[in-house]
Amino acid sequence: MTSQFAKKNEAWSARFSEPVSDLVKRYTASVFFDYRLASFDIQGSLAHAEMLQAQKIISTQDYAAIQNGMAQIQAEIDTGKFEWLLDCEDVHLNIEKRLTDLIGDAGKRLHTGRSRNDQVATDIRLYLRSSIDLILELVTGLRLAMLELADKHVDTIMPGFTHMQVAQPITFGHHILAYVEMFGRDAERLIDCRKRVNRLPLGSAALAGTTFPIDRERVAKSLGFDEVCYNSLDAVSDRDFAIEFCACASLIMTHISRMSEELIIWMSPRVGFIDIADRFCTGSSIMPQKKNPDVPELARGKTGRVNGNLISLLTLMKGQPLAYNKDNQEDKEPLFDSIDTVVDTLRIFADMAGGISVKPDAMRTAALQGYATATDLADYLVKKGLPFRDAHEAVALAVRTCVDKACDLSDMSLDELKVFSKLIESDVFAVLTLEGSVAARDHIGGTAPNQVRLAIARLRKQLAA
Repeated sequence: MTSQFAKKNEAWSARFSEPVSDLVKRYTASVFFDYRLASFDIQGSLAHAEMLQAQKIISTQDYAAIQNGMAQIQAEIDTGKFEWLLDCEDVHLNIEKRLTDLIGDAGKRLHTGRSRNDQVATDIRLYLRSSIDLILELVTGLRLAMLELADKHVDTIMPGFTHMQVAQPITFGHHILAYVEMFGRDAERLIDCRKRVNRLPLGSAALAGTTFPIDRERVAKSLGFDEVCYNSLDAVSDRDFAIEFCACASLIMTHISRMSEELIIWMSPRVGFIDIADRFCTGSSIMPQKKNPDVPELARGKTGRVNGNLISLLTLMKGQPLAYNKDNQEDKEPLFDSIDTVVDTLRIFADMAGGISVKPDAMRTAALQGYATATDLADYLVKKGLPFRDAHEAVALAVRTCVDKACDLSDMSLDELKVFSKLIESDVFAVLTLEGSVAARDHIGGTAPNQVRLAIARLRKQLAA
């Protein structure tokens, strides 16, 4: 990006008796990161200009000149030929200066009836709205990739855990669907957040509105906003929408981090449930045998970064009086960073989901450890008429005996099991199998393969809508 120092900033220089120092220019400039708003700034400016012309605030000739000038500026930006000037401070003044250089006084008339305060608020909302739409597509892509993985392992049995201890048998497909549900809630939150993002601040001017006969609803319709912001003070100073998005982003990354933690554990040779494709891993500079799950590890770390961005924005806004303050220049980098991190992470995780190799034998062996069917035995006794608390106690005693004998519940003979309850009959062994355990949980939300297939079908239909 090219920097160039002019003698004065023509947007406000007449008020001042000396130029801004170079140090202050660098300290207060935002053009080095807010230039990504350029196309949205042009989009908003064109809608504003169209309204000014329709309201006879500027001439048809001026509007045509603005259109032509903006088209050239967009082309220069697209081809990397646009010269970004530090002296112009931000993306808005850079574009305005270039427009004025190209078309003269018509460019100076564009800013009629607006301020940079409502201009930047509009640009950020346009940019964030577009980013939310992209992220929603990427969330859907990740959910579809995980549905494919779940569909391949509807019948693959693994241990379910609580407290990181073997709890009950589940299927790997059922486990993966838990994350599909999490990311589904993330999508719902983004859709809801978008409603509050999609409100137009433009026309609020600096803080109190404008004396020109503008038509804000016309601009809102032109830019695809659902409605206008109804209080000019709030419109220029509100950053709730950015904070809300960053909260959504933090939850997305939290779910990514939880999944990452499991992938890392499952890939460990001590567990050995899965393998991750080589393209998502790295080796060691000293240990030739190593294959490190770098992508999940880094995503787990980047979650802290996105959480930090949320705290940054909350802290930024907590002490600001109405209306706009220069503090708000600090809203963009945390927001941009959260968007970039979430976008990159979702893209790579959707690809990585297709590169996960499952090891069913290792999962099954682990499910046979820890007396995973103990609850099934308790349920069996309840169905025979024993109160649950008594059944719980009887099975707990049976498990203690198995621990002493270093055997599983299914390894005990019928006579040995009858010691703990005379209600136990030969049909108990069907209950104590892993397949019997998962198949018995045949209800909505259960781990039974039949229910997992129904859940996958429901989710596919939902995502295709």
